[in-house]
Amino acid sequence: MEACASGDPSRMQWEDVPIFRAGEETAYIVARNMSIPGQEMMISTVWDVTDRKRNEAEKEKLQAQLLQSQKMESVGRLAGGVAHDFNNMLQTILGYCDLSLSELEATNPLHENLREIHKAAMRSADLTRQLLAFARKQTVSPKILDLNDTVGGMLKMLQRLLGEDIDLAWLPGHDLWPVKMDPSQLDQILANLAVNARDAIADTGKITIETENVSRDAAYCADHPDCLPGEYVLLAVSDNGCGMDKEILAQIFEPFFTTKEKDKGTGLGLATVYGVVRQNNGFINVYSEPGQGTTFSIYLPSFSSEEVTPTETRLAEEPTGGTETVLLVEDEATLLHLGKTILQRLGYTVLAASTPMAAIELAQEHPGEIHLLITDVVMPEMNGRDLAKRLVSLRPTMHCLFMSGYTANVIAHHGVLDTDIHFIQKPFSIDDLARTARETLRDKKNNP
Repeated sequence: MEACASGDPSRMQWEDVPIFRAGEETAYIVARNMSIPGQEMMISTVWDVTDRKRNEAEKEKLQAQLLQSQKMESVGRLAGGVAHDFNNMLQTILGYCDLSLSELEATNPLHENLREIHKAAMRSADLTRQLLAFARKQTVSPKILDLNDTVGGMLKMLQRLLGEDIDLAWLPGHDLWPVKMDPSQLDQILANLAVNARDAIADTGKITIETENVSRDAAYCADHPDCLPGEYVLLAVSDNGCGMDKEILAQIFEPFFTTKEKDKGTGLGLATVYGVVRQNNGFINVYSEPGQGTTFSIYLPSFSSEEVTPTETRLAEEPTGGTETVLLVEDEATLLHLGKTILQRLGYTVLAASTPMAAIELAQEHPGEIHLLITDVVMPEMNGRDLAKRLVSLRPTMHCLFMSGYTANVIAHHGVLDTDIHFIQKPFSIDDLARTARETLRDKKNNP
């Protein structure tokens, strides 16, 4: 009233005044007051601008989401761009390290040094995989899973990861719908969330993992932009740790963001979880308050199928060599020499070619049988899949194994991630190659 009595027009206008109503959305108004000269009266005009305020808030929200999406995409492109060269370099380091270790007695002073180099290279390979998981470009082998069975099988490992001071509670949902994803990706999700929860608990505490069938409608998805209406299997991981404020909460999925001390975390754990969930068309909600703990709710689309068969679990076989003839095709000279050395060490006869055309010439000229083709996927002249088709037309009994350091979206274009195609991702160990080569040679199907 004082403002009105002053007669000052600038004091008689109010912009975007909130009107609070119990149990209802906050309304906003604009008010204009004009005094009538010579009279103790004024004219008041009030506009309801709630719709405008709502639209402005929605626009700001969408702009923030777009900025975040562009930031994530930029890091994803960076990860995908360096993955091939980085994986090839790691392949060289790991391969020669494995060879050197196999030649040294465990008592040799150099043995421990090589073990440390090997461990560092494996950690580097793991960082690359995490970046690719974040970028949604890692290679995957999806299987139909019952999350209750899969999570239940991981509980002992998770408890060891958490330590004795943290209680792990498991609350499986009833009659859980199946999901379709790579089991190793579920391992990534749970391990990263468990470590994150453990680090949020100062001394003793509790972590709860639970599953549940849930349906989400359009109204729910309107407030959760990554959500599409449908049926989901919820995987929730909760802790009673320190919790997070809104500032930290807004950054937790950004690569390399961490609140941990130096050398205690890479800042890729939650970024990996985010990438894996989005790669599987799911979404994440996070609820947290300082001092109240945190809950990560992972929503994975349910898999609908009239016939769902349980996933077979096979024990890993001991790596062994063989005496067959292998045609190895690799355009990187260092990796070609390394691969030939490893395969010969495993007992194979090796024909080595640095180009697809050289491989075709070798296949035409070699007098004996060629049992196995091991070829890179992306090469000059011809890709590995087309080369395999050409060679199998010359050698119908030859089996094919593909390898690559490229990201999943690149090699999938060439069809080597299709069902029944044998593939090994660089970098791999001697044991990995030995095992995969034997599996490929035993396979009765021969699909190039």
